[in-house]
Amino acid sequence: MEILKVEHLSKHYGSGENLVKAVDDVSFSVEKGEFLAIIGPSGSGKSTLLHILGGVDRPTAGKVFVDGTDVYAQNDEALAVFRRRQVGLIYQFYNLIPVLTAQENITLPVLLDGREINKERLEELLDTLGLKERRKNLPNQLSGGQQQRVSIGRALMNAPAVVLADEPTGNLDSKNSQEIVELLKLSNRRYGQTLIVITHDESIALQADRIIAIEDGKIVRDERMRR
Repeated sequence: MEILKVEHLSKHYGSGENLVKAVDDVSFSVEKGEFLAIIGPSGSGKSTLLHILGGVDRPTAGKVFVDGTDVYAQNDEALAVFRRRQVGLIYQFYNLIPVLTAQENITLPVLLDGREINKERLEELLDTLGLKERRKNLPNQLSGGQQQRVSIGRALMNAPAVVLADEPTGNLDSKNSQEIVELLKLSNRRYGQTLIVITHDESIALQADRIIAIEDGKIVRDERMRR
């Protein structure tokens, strides 16, 4: 079942001689439950692509469909609701709220949405992420690996259609990096989450079901690693 569809997507900055085609006529689709790695050199457009997929940055042209919804046909208010409910974003630098505890950071998307917290899901996530004993800690009382676990919990709390991770291990050592990858793979299997990871780390990419390589805003390779 197709969960994400991208049609002739482009994102341009500037004009004339200063025109930069960050994403240049990109099309692909992703199946529900798939683990996709998007790789490419710095400046290739992969992070720009991820932000467009997540409803964060409007494209210059083209369409993005998530679970059948035309993402950018929505007004800004509907788009904000879409981001909270349908997309889980994980960043390299965690982006946690410093005055909130680990548990409060994880449940923030639900509270912003004005919905009741699913306590059973919260407890399961805290247990899976190894954060039960750290739930009351503030971000500055957590290690880098623990902070990234909190950001994963926040991304998964709303049970989104798609989880997008932008260099999620780029700020971690090799041991913590592999632990984070294993947690993402576990969420992919346990919750059937569709997972799209931007990475420059080949060892992470090789653990995905499929790899898309981007250069100069274009797809240059789309290879299935496993089914």
